[in-house]
Amino acid sequence: MAFLFAVIASPKIHAEDFYAAKRTQMIKTIEADVRIGYGNLAKKDLDENVINALNTVPRHEFVPKKLQQSAYDNRPLPIGYGQTISQPYIVAVMTNLLHVGKNDKVLEIGTGSGYQIAVLAELVDKAYSIEIIEPLGKEAEARLQRLGYDNIVLKIGDGYYGWKEHAPFDAIIVTAAASHIPPPLIKQLKPGGRMLIPVGSRFMVQELLLVEKSEEGKISTQQLLPVAFVPLTGKH
Repeated sequence: MAFLFAVIASPKIHAEDFYAAKRTQMIKTIEADVRIGYGNLAKKDLDENVINALNTVPRHEFVPKKLQQSAYDNRPLPIGYGQTISQPYIVAVMTNLLHVGKNDKVLEIGTGSGYQIAVLAELVDKAYSIEIIEPLGKEAEARLQRLGYDNIVLKIGDGYYGWKEHAPFDAIIVTAAASHIPPPLIKQLKPGGRMLIPVGSRFMVQELLLVEKSEEGKISTQQLLPVAFVPLTGKH
């Protein structure tokens, strides 16, 4: 007598499949937008390593539970404390523009929920991030540890001043809008390095700037595209 046993998938497996499908769709949307090109960004494809990083990091783990099903929508989402997780397109573009590799050391200003630095940590051996809002930073640290990101070092502090103890950095990414480019960050950028920073006030058009330091130490800037970020806060 033959018996047929039904295999019942656990809710966790169903959820993982659901989010994997959402990630795939998110990446397709981002790639299509990147090929169109916005602002002063040339039409181009995302680096394969960036795509793999986006496909690896579980974005839904970096938003409040009530918003997890919307985590892969191409829009920013609130994460508490008056802060947001950046639109996936912006995360992809900024990551792509940094041109980082395994041996590079990267600094992020504005940890938020930890998503951007997790994406970068998939690409580099060592990543550093600073968050000024202590409870948000502590939550991000616990989340990243739970997800196994042991190559990320976080601290609570004012990102305007960077992290001179670990400088110089091959790349710096700022995820909050400053009124100007902080001189300490320029100083901590390695010759040949790149920095991405949104500049402008909260209620006016902000511009995403690419800051490059030549091997001789000369600084050049390029406006890339209009953006909208929460303001860089601190006593400066």
